[in-house]
Parts: sequence; structure tokens; C-alpha cells
Amino acid sequence: MTSPQNAVTGDAPELVRVLSADGSVAPTPAAERYLDLIDGLADADLEGFYRDMFVIRAFDQQATNLQRQGQLALWPPSFGQEAAQVGSARAARAQDHLFPSYREHVVCTIRGVDPVDIIRLMRGLTHGGWNPADPKNGNAHIYTLVLGAQTLHATGLAMGLALDGKSGTGDPERDEAVIVYYGDGASSQGDVHEAMVFAASYRTPEVFFLQNNQWAISVPVATQSRSPLYRRGEGYGIPSVPIDGNDVLASYAVTRVALDEARSGAGPRAIEAMTYRMGAHTTSDDPTKYRTSDEEQSWAGRDPIARMHAYLRGRGASDAFFTQVEAEAAAVADDARVRTGALGSIPTDLMFDHVYSEPHPLIAEQRAWLADYEASLEEGSP
Repeated sequence: MTSPQNAVTGDAPELVRVLSADGSVAPTPAAERYLDLIDGLADADLEGFYRDMFVIRAFDQQATNLQRQGQLALWPPSFGQEAAQVGSARAARAQDHLFPSYREHVVCTIRGVDPVDIIRLMRGLTHGGWNPADPKNGNAHIYTLVLGAQTLHATGLAMGLALDGKSGTGDPERDEAVIVYYGDGASSQGDVHEAMVFAASYRTPEVFFLQNNQWAISVPVATQSRSPLYRRGEGYGIPSVPIDGNDVLASYAVTRVALDEARSGAGPRAIEAMTYRMGAHTTSDDPTKYRTSDEEQSWAGRDPIARMHAYLRGRGASDAFFTQVEAEAAAVADDARVRTGALGSIPTDLMFDHVYSEPHPLIAEQRAWLADYEASLEEGSP
């Protein structure tokens, strides 16, 4: 388990938490400033949070199964991190830009990305997955598997927004902001720290959203840092808040406030969401080699979906609602399985597209060579 000096846990006064593990309302002192915002949420909003989390877990489990069946090259599960992602994504406005890492499946689908586009990426059928400039994708940028690189991309865009006068105008319906997702392992990458330097210097309209899932593959967070990770942002002059990342209400409220402040011209903000990666780092990983069953069971008791389920039950949510969500999740998972099976294989010619922005003789030569080679194989086949 993560040692106390390296994490913000339990009832530490700086931790923002609204819902306890059993789904009861038990706000920490730091959560008090956010309670009015949470009280303003309608039943439809709260039930929507639960639906988002439940449906994406079903999709995530289906994608993991598809990889095990040889349909995908790789899959990075988001199992256990649903609350941090759903709350933060729902806190963003339509004009905001979202930069995921590579396991923010629900962040992207909330913004309109087709979940099968994520599967196409992990199947190796596309270089990027989707076009973030396409309005149907809601300013959700593409996955970045180079750890931490997306923080530089996000900061560059946020600098552009500030310099172009697209933030800090006082018009919340027009002002734009950026939120970038990364993990505790990526937080040790130089790219993240360079991004924070530029963000603080240029007062970018940006939120750094760190999902501390306790493990950078097999390296525990206690080995990575001798102090809570949110303090790294503070070291650059960026106001930073630690939250219970398994509490979707805390994630929503803190991110909403942080984005509003950044969008208004107050400069960047940082959030550390304390959560847990219940699954493997990716399907190429075996967490039993470095994690104990006791640790996993301890975090299973803090499951974000079970927590929200209990909370909604206490508010009077009906059996019909939960049954409908289960049916929707099953349909989404089944649709992903069926459509994945229909994707087929990758055209080998695709590897030559977009290497250069203009036609290039070397690429043309290589393309012709491959075509001739494939033709020779077909000629020699029985």
C-alpha cells in the first residue's frame, strides 16, 4: 500500500470528498466550498454520472475480452477509475478541449467519440483514432501513448487560446479552457514539468488532471515521490487540489470550479485524483506479480460505481432506472463486439499515408516495392 507520507488519504483536511465508500454523504472539511454546486445538480445529472460509469465499465470489460481473443493488439483498462474521469469530463463546457492519455475511454465517449474508434486504434487500424477537429468528437484530442507528451500539447494549445483572446474575456459562454489527463507515473516525466513551467508562466486557461492510480506499471507511487503529488503543481505556483478520485461528485465539483477559474483568466489549476487501477496496466501486464490481494480487496471496497449506486438508492432511484442502465451497458458492449468483428484487417498501403504532407519520391518508391512484393506472393500461391 502507498505509505502515508506519499498520499493524501482518509479524512485529511486537504482532501475533497463528498461521498464515503458506503455511499453516504460525508464531506471532508475541504469539500465544504463545493457543496452548493453539488446541491444544484438535478436527479438527471446524478443518474447520468452513474450511467456513464456503468456503461463504460461494460465496454471496457468487453474490450479486454476482445484483446484476449486476439481481436486487439493491446487494451489499457480503465476499471476503477471511472468516477475521476466521468466527473471531470462532465464538468467541462462544450467549447473546452480535452487531452486524454490512453485509458480515458469515457472522457472521449462523453464528448462524442465512437467507442469503436478507440478499438480501431488498439487494433492497429489507424494512426490516430479520430479527428479532434471534427465537431462530432467534441474537442476530444487523440490518445497519446508517449507518457506525458500530451501535457505539452495541451499547454501549447492553451497558450494559443490565451494569446488569441479566447479566454479571460468575462464571457463564460465563449471563453475556452483545456483539461489534460495524465497518471502518477507520467507525473515523473520531464514533459509534465516543462508543461507546468510554461502554463504557470503564460497563465494558461488549463487544468492538469492527475489520476493517481497508485501504480506506474509495477512501481508504486511511494517510490516515485516522497510527498503528495499535488504539491508538485504548487511548486510551480499552480493552485492544486487533491480529491477522492473514486467520488464522482468530488471530481465533478472540483473540476468545474478549476475550469471556470482557468477559463476566466486566473491561470492554470491542478487536481490530483486519488484512485486505483483495479485492472492491469494494460493487457500485456500481470499485476499479481507486484500487487497483493489484500491491497486490491481494500480498494475494491471503495468502488466508485458501487458508491454511487448506494447514494442513488438512498435518494430513491428506482429499480427501473438501474435495470435500464444495465440493459444499455449490455447493448453498448454487444455493439462493440459485433462491430469489432466486422472491422477486418489493416490495409498495408495505409502505412505510407501522411508520412509527409506532400508527395515524396522515396515514399512512392517504397509503396511500389510493397505492391510488387505482395503481388509476387499472390502469384506464387496455389
